Amino acid sequence: MASSSQSYNCDVFLSFRGDDTRKTFVDHLYSALVDRSISTYKDDETLPRGEPIRPSLIKAIEGSRIAVIIFSENYANSSWCLDELVHIMKCKDEGELVVLPVFYGVDPSEVKKQKRKYEEAFNKHEVENNSKVELWRKALVDAGEISGWELKNIANGHESKAIKEIADTISDKLLFITPDVNEDLVGIRARLQELEAHLDIGSGGVRMVGIWGVGGSGKTTLASSLYMKISCRFQSHCIVDNIREES
Repeated sequence: MASSSQSYNCDVFLSFRGDDTRKTFVDHLYSALVDRSISTYKDDETLPRGEPIRPSLIKAIEGSRIAVIIFSENYANSSWCLDELVHIMKCKDEGELVVLPVFYGVDPSEVKKQKRKYEEAFNKHEVENNSKVELWRKALVDAGEISGWELKNIANGHESKAIKEIADTISDKLLFITPDVNEDLVGIRARLQELEAHLDIGSGGVRMVGIWGVGGSGKTTLASSLYMKISCRFQSHCIVDNIREES
């Protein structure tokens, strides 16, 4: 469960090699996450080779609850991607960032052991005498050991079904790494999802939703849990507890 002292700006950070997946898998995954009202950071800018990772990306990684790393054939060619990966793994080890790898067209062993395309990429990095090579290798080894998704092994390789499974899993994980959400409460997952759907976040305008029930049935817990889950998506937000007593 995330610490209430941590400040989050978004739910999910996507790390990917743009040339491989930006307009295909990543675009579809991003849409699936946004459709589920999951705040997602997807950088669409291309950084020139050799340029350092931007402070805005560092901030985005540190302000996310989950980092999804899409390992594709040419991921390791990019020093920018590798720098992102190092910082993601650092946040995982030192903080509470949840890391979920997706292996898109590559095997986990290729990532972990730097084989095939990854070996070719590192041969080039070593020729350039890059001082970060060992940091990059360690980050790949650590990330390659995390249980994730191999696209070819999900739904017989059907990408749309794989994306749905990934997005649903991320949605479930967010529910239980959000502060003040008690996963022991029976049925809270389904009720939170239903209540969030009623809010129809992103549709514009103002919407009021009432929760009706007898005292002690969990109305306040449900409302406060959803508030903690979605508040990071708004510039301004507040919650008023015990409004009857306060008024």
